[in-house]
Amino acid sequence: MSAYRTILVGTDGSDSSFRAVDRAAQLAAATGATLLLASAYSPMPERERQSAADRLGDLAYKVQGSTPADDALRAARDRAVAAGAKDIEHEAVEGDAVDVISRLARDRAADLVVVGNRGLNSLAGRILGSVPANLSHRSPCDVLIVHTTDGKK
Repeated sequence: MSAYRTILVGTDGSDSSFRAVDRAAQLAAATGATLLLASAYSPMPERERQSAADRLGDLAYKVQGSTPADDALRAARDRAVAAGAKDIEHEAVEGDAVDVISRLARDRAADLVVVGNRGLNSLAGRILGSVPANLSHRSPCDVLIVHTTDGKK
Protein backbone atom coordinates (compact mmCIF):
# COMPACT_ATOMS: atom_id res chain seq x y z
CA MET A 1 0.00 0.00 0.00
CA SER A 2 1.40 3.36 -0.99
CA ALA A 3 1.62 6.21 1.48
CA TYR A 4 -0.91 8.97 1.35
CA ARG A 5 0.50 12.14 -0.23
CA THR A 6 -2.54 14.41 -0.01
CA ILE A 7 -5.19 14.07 2.68
CA LEU A 8 -8.37 16.11 2.35
CA VAL A 9 -10.65 16.77 5.30
CA GLY A 10 -13.83 18.79 5.29
CA THR A 11 -14.86 20.98 8.19
CA ASP A 12 -17.90 23.08 8.94
CA GLY A 13 -16.65 24.29 12.31
CA SER A 14 -18.61 21.70 14.30
CA ASP A 15 -17.05 19.63 17.08
CA SER A 16 -17.61 16.50 15.01
CA SER A 17 -15.79 17.93 12.00
CA PHE A 18 -12.92 19.12 14.21
CA ARG A 19 -12.47 15.56 15.49
CA ALA A 20 -12.14 14.46 11.86
CA VAL A 21 -9.58 17.26 11.34
CA ASP A 22 -7.61 15.96 14.34
CA ARG A 23 -7.48 12.43 12.89
CA ALA A 24 -6.58 13.68 9.39
CA ALA A 25 -3.82 15.86 10.84
CA GLN A 26 -2.42 12.93 12.82
CA LEU A 27 -2.34 10.86 9.62
CA ALA A 28 -0.71 13.70 7.67
CA ALA A 29 1.91 14.09 10.40
CA ALA A 30 2.62 10.35 10.43
CA THR A 31 2.88 10.01 6.64
CA GLY A 32 4.36 13.41 5.74
CA ALA A 33 1.33 14.11 3.57
CA THR A 34 -0.05 17.48 2.62
CA LEU A 35 -3.20 18.20 4.60
CA LEU A 36 -5.89 20.03 2.66
CA LEU A 37 -8.58 21.56 4.87
CA ALA A 38 -11.80 22.33 3.02
CA SER A 39 -14.98 24.12 3.99
CA ALA A 40 -18.03 24.38 1.78
CA TYR A 41 -20.40 27.29 2.23
CA SER A 42 -23.63 28.60 0.78
CA PRO A 43 -24.12 32.29 0.20
CA MET A 44 -26.65 33.92 2.47
CA PRO A 45 -29.82 34.96 0.62
CA GLU A 46 -29.91 38.73 0.07
CA ARG A 47 -32.90 39.26 2.37
CA GLU A 48 -31.17 37.41 5.23
CA ARG A 49 -27.89 39.17 4.54
CA GLN A 50 -29.52 42.59 4.71
CA SER A 51 -31.37 41.67 7.91
CA ALA A 52 -28.13 40.47 9.51
CA ALA A 53 -26.30 43.60 8.34
CA ASP A 54 -29.00 45.77 9.91
CA ARG A 55 -28.72 43.92 13.23
CA LEU A 56 -24.95 43.49 13.30
CA GLY A 57 -23.81 46.82 11.89
CA ASP A 58 -20.01 46.87 11.64
CA LEU A 59 -19.84 43.16 12.49
CA ALA A 60 -21.99 42.11 9.51
CA TYR A 61 -18.91 40.91 7.61
CA LYS A 62 -18.75 37.96 10.04
CA VAL A 63 -21.79 36.30 8.47
CA GLN A 64 -21.29 37.29 4.83
CA GLY A 65 -19.71 35.37 1.99
CA SER A 66 -17.07 32.88 2.99
CA THR A 67 -16.26 34.46 6.37
CA PRO A 68 -17.86 31.68 8.48
CA ALA A 69 -16.04 29.04 6.40
CA ASP A 70 -12.78 30.98 6.68
CA ASP A 71 -13.23 31.13 10.46
CA ALA A 72 -13.77 27.35 10.57
CA LEU A 73 -10.64 26.84 8.46
CA ARG A 74 -8.53 29.02 10.77
CA ALA A 75 -9.65 27.02 13.79
CA ALA A 76 -9.07 23.75 11.91
CA ARG A 77 -5.57 24.86 10.93
CA ASP A 78 -4.72 25.57 14.57
CA ARG A 79 -5.91 22.07 15.51
CA ALA A 80 -3.95 20.51 12.64
CA VAL A 81 -0.76 22.25 13.70
CA ALA A 82 -1.32 21.09 17.29
CA ALA A 83 -1.74 17.52 16.00
CA GLY A 84 1.63 17.70 14.22
CA ALA A 85 0.69 18.38 10.58
CA LYS A 86 3.36 20.42 8.80
CA ASP A 87 2.25 20.99 5.20
CA ILE A 88 -1.25 22.48 5.48
CA GLU A 89 -3.35 24.12 2.81
CA HIS A 90 -6.96 25.27 2.97
CA GLU A 91 -9.84 26.22 0.70
CA ALA A 92 -13.28 27.69 1.28
CA VAL A 93 -15.49 26.86 -1.69
CA GLU A 94 -19.07 27.85 -2.39
CA GLY A 95 -21.34 24.85 -2.87
CA ASP A 96 -22.76 21.69 -1.38
CA ALA A 97 -20.34 19.86 0.95
CA VAL A 98 -20.37 16.58 -0.97
CA ASP A 99 -19.92 18.31 -4.33
CA VAL A 100 -17.13 20.53 -3.03
CA ILE A 101 -15.18 17.78 -1.29
CA SER A 102 -15.47 15.26 -4.12
CA ARG A 103 -14.46 17.92 -6.69
CA LEU A 104 -11.50 19.06 -4.57
CA ALA A 105 -10.42 15.45 -4.09
CA ARG A 106 -10.39 14.97 -7.85
CA ASP A 107 -8.86 18.36 -8.76
CA ARG A 108 -6.15 18.20 -6.10
CA ALA A 109 -5.45 14.47 -6.63
CA ALA A 110 -6.16 13.61 -3.00
CA ASP A 111 -5.31 10.08 -1.94
CA LEU A 112 -7.59 10.10 1.09
CA VAL A 113 -10.71 11.98 2.17
CA VAL A 114 -11.40 12.07 5.90
CA VAL A 115 -14.87 12.84 7.21
CA GLY A 116 -16.72 12.44 10.49
CA ASN A 117 -19.59 9.98 10.89
CA ARG A 118 -22.13 12.65 11.84
CA GLY A 119 -25.38 12.11 10.00
CA LEU A 120 -24.95 8.40 9.32
CA ASN A 121 -27.33 7.32 12.07
CA SER A 122 -29.91 10.10 11.91
CA LEU A 123 -33.33 9.66 10.34
CA ALA A 124 -32.65 12.59 8.00
CA GLY A 125 -29.33 11.00 7.04
CA ARG A 126 -31.03 7.71 6.20
CA ILE A 127 -33.75 9.39 4.14
CA LEU A 128 -31.87 12.23 2.48
CA GLY A 129 -28.36 10.86 2.55
CA SER A 130 -25.52 12.12 4.71
CA VAL A 131 -22.25 13.75 3.79
CA PRO A 132 -20.17 10.70 4.87
CA ALA A 133 -22.42 8.22 3.07
CA ASN A 134 -22.59 10.26 -0.11
CA LEU A 135 -18.84 10.90 -0.11
CA SER A 136 -18.18 7.19 0.25
CA HIS A 137 -19.94 6.74 -3.10
CA ARG A 138 -18.71 9.83 -4.95
CA SER A 139 -15.12 10.29 -3.83
CA PRO A 140 -12.44 9.46 -6.42
CA CYS A 141 -10.17 8.09 -3.67
CA ASP A 142 -10.19 6.28 -0.34
CA VAL A 143 -12.55 7.63 2.31
CA LEU A 144 -11.92 7.33 6.03
CA ILE A 145 -15.06 7.83 8.10
CA VAL A 146 -13.92 8.78 11.58
CA HIS A 147 -16.10 7.91 14.56
CA THR A 148 -16.79 11.44 15.81
CA THR A 149 -20.22 11.05 17.42
CA ASP A 150 -21.82 8.60 19.81
CA GLY A 151 -24.22 7.42 17.10
CA LYS A 152 -27.31 8.66 18.95
CA LYS A 153 -27.85 11.85 16.95
